[in-house]
Amino acid sequence: MLDNILEKQIRQLEIKSNKLVNEIFAGQYQSIFKGQGIEFAEVREYQIGDDFRTIDRNVTARQGKPYIKLFSEERELTVIFLIDVSASQNFGSFSKLKSEIAAEVAALLAFSALKNNDRAGMLSFTDKIEKIITPKKGKNNILRIINEILNSKSNGTKTSISKALKALNGIWRKKAVVFLISDFQDKDYKRDLAITSKRHDLICVKIEDPKEVSLPKLGLIEMQDPETKEIIMINSNAVSESFKQKNKDFNEATDKIFKEANVGIISLYTHQSYVKPLIKFFKDRHLRKSIA
Repeated sequence: MLDNILEKQIRQLEIKSNKLVNEIFAGQYQSIFKGQGIEFAEVREYQIGDDFRTIDRNVTARQGKPYIKLFSEERELTVIFLIDVSASQNFGSFSKLKSEIAAEVAALLAFSALKNNDRAGMLSFTDKIEKIITPKKGKNNILRIINEILNSKSNGTKTSISKALKALNGIWRKKAVVFLISDFQDKDYKRDLAITSKRHDLICVKIEDPKEVSLPKLGLIEMQDPETKEIIMINSNAVSESFKQKNKDFNEATDKIFKEANVGIISLYTHQSYVKPLIKFFKDRHLRKSIA
C-alpha cells in the first residue's frame, strides 16, 4: 500500500515537473548553466583573419587548401543534488513538509537537466552520508533520486553540512553544478562551503517553515527538537519575541556565510510556491551573466 502511494506521488511529481520544465524552466536553465569546456564542431575553409593555429592539417592536405577547426561550448553538465534528509526536514506546519518541497525542487531541476541531456546525481546526508547516486543521464536515474528523497530511511537524525561538502569534494573533483538543499540548521560549515564554491558552481536552496520563523502566542506549549529529541515546555506568550529575534539573527548569520562563500541563494518556504523564487533566481543570474 505504501509502495503504491509513493509510486503515485512520484508519478504526479514527474508530470508536474515536466509541465513546468516545458513551459518555463528549460530555456532559463540552459541560459545560466554553461558547459565545462569546448568541443570540436566542424571544419570550414580558412578565411583571412582566422587564427592559423586552428588549421586542420589533415583536412587541408586532403583538400589542397587550408581548412580550420571550429569549436563550440561543451553543453553537457553534471548536476549534483546535496540533499539534507535529517529529522528537521520532516516538519511542515502547512500542506507540505520541508522534505516534500526539497523533492519537488530537485525533481524540477533534475528534469530540466534531463531535457538538456545533462547527467544528474545525488548525495543525501544527515550527520552521516546516507546515500550516493552516481550522476547519469536518463529518466530512471532522476526517478531514483526523487524516490530516495521522499522515501529516505536515514541512519542519522542530526545535520552535518560540512561532512556532506567534504564527501562531495572527495568524490566529484571535476566541476559540477551543485544544489545544496537544506534548512541549514547547522554550524561550522563556513570553510567547507567556501572551498566547495571555488571548485563547483554551488547554489544553496534554503527551505524554511513559517512556524520556525515566528512562534504563535498559544500559552504553555510542549516542543521537541526533531534532531536531538529533547522535549521542553515553554510559555509561547513570553518567548514569542525572543524566538522571532533568534530566527532573524540565524538568517542574517546564514546569509552572511552564503555571501562570503560567494554562492547562489534560493530561499523557499513550505507555505509558498517555489516556482516564483526559482524563476527570479534564474532571471537575476542570467542578467548578472549578461552584464558581466
